[in-house]
Amino acid sequence: AFPKAEQYGLTSQLRRSAVSVPSNIAEGSGRNNPGEFDHFLGIAAGSSYELETQLIVSSRLGYSSDTEIDKLLDKLNVNQKMIYKLKSKLVKR
Repeated sequence: AFPKAEQYGLTSQLRRSAVSVPSNIAEGSGRNNPGEFDHFLGIAAGSSYELETQLIVSSRLGYSSDTEIDKLLDKLNVNQKMIYKLKSKLVKR
């Protein structure tokens, strides 16, 4: 568990990054323009890498077990691959 002192620090950053990924995918999809969708997918990918870094930091600080973090990182990696696969499909259009 994260210490209370991190409520407005790392915990807040994790939450913002986690919310940013699907939010940017949704916003890009709603633009109905492949170029803009690609742009927002890039932002979503960047947020996913921020989230990855924050998870690794939280593990190194001992806020969560390596097993829990590894499970989350595996899921995040699958999502990152999906984002890049979708980006590659847009480029082919």
